[in-house]
Amino acid sequence: MITAAMVKELREKTGAGMMDCKKALSECDGDMEKSIDWLREKGIAKAAKKSDRIAAEGLTRSAVEGNTGVVFEVNSETDFVAKNEQFLGLLDTVQTLLVSNKPADVDAALACATAEGTLTDTITNATATIGEKISLRRIAVVEKADDEFFGSYVHMGGKISALVTLKGKADEKVAKDIAMQVASMAPQYVSRDEMPADVVEHERKVQTEIVKNDEKLANKPEKVLAGIIEGKISKNLKDLCLVEQEFFLNPDQKVGQYLKENGVEVVSFVRYAVGEGIEKREDNFAEEVMSQAFGG
Repeated sequence: MITAAMVKELREKTGAGMMDCKKALSECDGDMEKSIDWLREKGIAKAAKKSDRIAAEGLTRSAVEGNTGVVFEVNSETDFVAKNEQFLGLLDTVQTLLVSNKPADVDAALACATAEGTLTDTITNATATIGEKISLRRIAVVEKADDEFFGSYVHMGGKISALVTLKGKADEKVAKDIAMQVASMAPQYVSRDEMPADVVEHERKVQTEIVKNDEKLANKPEKVLAGIIEGKISKNLKDLCLVEQEFFLNPDQKVGQYLKENGVEVVSFVRYAVGEGIEKREDNFAEEVMSQAFGG
């Protein structure tokens, strides 16, 4: 008797679809190893070979529906797959699931129900069909208050996505401008108030050493040196803070000034860039082409 647990195990081992696994187990009288071979021989077990590959390409997306905003990243192995219709369809599925289910994290998102079972099943099937490792890397689900508004921006078709939550005089242009600022200038915090004390302290230690070793400052009073150090800290940390950055549409103006002029303040933001933080494998392209040409 072929059980659901057997089908699940075979799916996890091969990445093949549920019906294919069921058929393989039936054909092989429930023998797991023979079923794996059967799927491989039929060219169905594609996903298993992909599990150890590095998926550092793909797309991000930012979307808003009512009081819910979502940002997520789905990775693939190559940039070509990002243009694949099935891959783009998968992003639509993920977006719909995140907005409607509001999962707390990636694991919760992967457990959400889809037409193929769960989102994990849908991704596994996409991996098997497309022939590349595909994975949902990270998600952010943001709920705003009724007196807040969203700004969303997707750059280069999904290479970078940003979602900002703002408060004050609702203005679509301001919202988009700030989302574009976040996407292009990659701040880490809204303001210095949000910055962890250890980040500031680390910078203070670095700048103190620099000043201590600067012969030109050797005879300056302690009070003057302290002022110089604080100035250097502010200069080096300002680009990490959104409100202290130069506004990309007007470098003579700080983002904070632009926000103040428009009666708006930033509550929070999320920015995802494809593959950031993933160590990409360096492939020898010539070797790869030869390998494919000669079936290596």
